[in-house]
Amino acid sequence: MEITVNNQILQLNTPASLSQLLSAVLQVPGNGIAIAVNQAIVSKSEWPDYMLQAGDQVVLIKATQGG
Repeated sequence: MEITVNNQILQLNTPASLSQLLSAVLQVPGNGIAIAVNQAIVSKSEWPDYMLQAGDQVVLIKATQGG
């Protein structure tokens, strides 16, 4: 299945949740990150159960410090 993550096309061989996408596929820690799927923010508590679908557009938003 094909999804888009931050404007880059990514092929997934098996269905994956948002948590699985972060840890196994992208190898990104979940701290300090917000995720939007198809332009809708997904609550962090939903990541383990939110299954990605073919064609989903995922945006990872990393928190930064500054002022």
